[in-house]
Order: sequence, then C-alpha cells, then structure tokens
Amino acid sequence: MSGTFAPRPGAAPLLRQVLAQARTEARLMLRNGEQLLLAVVIPVIVLVGAVAGSERVGLELDASAVDTFAPGVLALAVMSTAFTSLAIATGFERRYGVIKWLGSSPLPRSGLLAGKVLALLLVEMLQLLVLGGTALALGWDPVVSGGSVLGALLVGVLGTAAFAAIGLLVAGTLRAEATLAAANLVYLLLMAGGAVVLPASAYGGFGEVAQWLPSGALGEGMRAALVDGAVEVTSLVALGAWALVGTVLTARTFQWE
Repeated sequence: MSGTFAPRPGAAPLLRQVLAQARTEARLMLRNGEQLLLAVVIPVIVLVGAVAGSERVGLELDASAVDTFAPGVLALAVMSTAFTSLAIATGFERRYGVIKWLGSSPLPRSGLLAGKVLALLLVEMLQLLVLGGTALALGWDPVVSGGSVLGALLVGVLGTAAFAAIGLLVAGTLRAEATLAAANLVYLLLMAGGAVVLPASAYGGFGEVAQWLPSGALGEGMRAALVDGAVEVTSLVALGAWALVGTVLTARTFQWE
C-alpha cells in the first residue's frame, strides 16, 4: 500500500555505535568522583609536590623542575585514566551485568574497545587543560613546534591505546575486587618505579628496563616531545607493541560476565 512504512530492523553502522558508546562512557567517567580523583586531583598534587620537593632535596635534572615533571605528570594522567580508572570501572560493569548486556548488543568487542578508548581521549583533553594550566602557572615553558606537538600527540594516543588494552585485559579476566586491588597496586608501582614522572636516567641501571615499560615509554616520549621538541621513536615502538599485544590478548580472553 502506498505510504505504508516498512520496518527495516538492523544494527547501526559500526562508527555510529562506537561514537554512541564513547559519549556514554565519557559522561559516566566525568560524573564519577573517584575517577575524577584519579584523573585530575592526584596528578595535580603530584605535579605541585614534585616541583616544590625537588627544590628542597636538590634533585639534579637536565631541565628545570617544572619543565621536567610537567610532561611526566601528563603521562601519569594518561595512565590514571586509561589504565586504572578504565580497569576498575570495567571490572564492576562486568560484576553488575552491564558488560553482559553490551555483549548481547550488535556492538562487537573491537567496537567496545574503540568506544572506551575514544571516551578516554575526550577525558584526557580535559586533563590536558587542567594540568597544562597548573604547570603554566608554576612556570612551565614547553617546547612548542610541529615536531613537539606531533610527538606528544602520537605518544598520547599510543599510550592511551596501550594502557586501555592492558586495563581491559585485567578487568576482563579478574573478579571486580581483584581488579580493584591489581589496578591500584600496578598504578602505584609504575608511578614510583616505572619512569613515568621521573626520567629513566634517575633510576640508574634499571632505567634501561623501565623505558621499555608502557609507563616508561609514555613518560620518556612525553619528555622528548615537550622538553627536547623531538619524536622519540623508541617510545612509539614500545607503546605500539604494548597496544598490539594487549589488544590481541584482550580480544581473546575478555569475558563478558
């Protein structure tokens, strides 16, 4: 009959599904006080404390304290959001059946990962504004050039992908309580000894190992970009490898419930 509507049920295009998932993830993350604590408050405290403390203990740094610590704290913020916050939130989403519900939708596992990573990038833009503003107020003088911006962007995106893949790997295989403990423990260990805030050279011989950790690669890449204005190829290779391995393992082992 002319004018009659014929239903055509089916899934939306994958890109539209991913964007919808990313918007939802970002809103939920920004409404959660604990995640905002990890994403913004702790990195700000670390930045201010490190700059003030370095002047008291007389740390020997290649650049000024704020120029050295600001890129590292930006890397710490990426790790806080992309790994710790994501792992804990996803772990409890599995516990309460949210992930199982998503598993019954047309959204594939790769789409879920892409949506979460895109949401993380949106939150990291907010972190950049807050932490960058704080660092500038403390006297930060970053190198701003085409190479530095490109290097920082590449390191930030690959670092987000690497830590998101690792976070989902943890959250998709452990119980929620175990994920909570493991994510916080790994976060503290990497913050203290993973060459993310402090340069790898500050760790002596262990620095040669630390720079290949995802935290060390992220921190070293950020410092190379914003202190030296260079693109650190070694860091990009390391982060790309962590992202690839983490994504493959997550896709094979992630459990929806």
